[in-house]
Amino acid sequence: MACGCGGASLSKGSKGIASLPKVLLAITGTVLALVAGCAPAPAGRERAAPANIAAPTFVSLNPCLDALLVEIAAPGQILALSHYSRDASSSSLARDMVERFGTTGGTAEEVIALRPDVVLASSFIAPATKAALERAGFRVETFGSPVSVAQSLAQARRIAALAGRKEAGEALARRMRAKGAGDPDKRIGPDATIATLLWQPGQIVPGEATLIAELMAESGFASHSAARGLGQADHVALETLLADPPDLLLVAGDSAGQEHPLLARLEETRVERFPASLLYCGGPTIPAVRARLAEIRAGIEGRAEP
Repeated sequence: MACGCGGASLSKGSKGIASLPKVLLAITGTVLALVAGCAPAPAGRERAAPANIAAPTFVSLNPCLDALLVEIAAPGQILALSHYSRDASSSSLARDMVERFGTTGGTAEEVIALRPDVVLASSFIAPATKAALERAGFRVETFGSPVSVAQSLAQARRIAALAGRKEAGEALARRMRAKGAGDPDKRIGPDATIATLLWQPGQIVPGEATLIAELMAESGFASHSAARGLGQADHVALETLLADPPDLLLVAGDSAGQEHPLLARLEETRVERFPASLLYCGGPTIPAVRARLAEIRAGIEGRAEP
């Protein structure tokens, strides 16, 4: 049963007991915490930081952090993943992987009941949830959405450091850096680029300052949408696409427009499906994105996939 210890539940009644002597106030707080179902932390002490724990435990509240955590942490370190990882529209993890772990709905009460050493969350975590967890003595580490391979690598290494799993973090980093990411000698020159439009779910396109844009450019796919002045999350209607088609159309959504039979009539445009699950996160999806792009390029050039 979830408990609300650590200050969140006590603060509501603080006005009624504020005038009590300090000793009675401390006793009252202890009793209320015990009634809530958990013992308070000793005075002057917070939960031990991961640096002092051989194998700290984690609860993740974000699907992209879930994906990094399951690659890096030992199974026993993961107390729960986010419920988003059970939703195919937001998860980059395979269903059988998610089912190995418990999940939470992201509430402070659920997390407190599990008593992890570290909570991983998006930088967009609800301020009230973050505050409640920190008042309860939990360490909350927040992460933004990576917009480059370098940022995704940094996140993987940061989680590895928190977990005390440096070797696992570096193993993942090697996979994420495969195929010469950032190596000019292995990049495809501009004369061999292919004008490509990535049609994401909702018929929107990615901006240039995104991870997927970096990976596409690295593989020799020039952004058709950027060349037309479109930016992050701009909508591309079917009519617009038909009037000005790219050389390559990557369809990652399933809207009516993205399934329209007229797409098959684009004689000068190659149309390929692209898994939407590869667009949600960085981390372990980076090698899969590169593999799919390499497969598509090999098909266009009529050669075996490298």
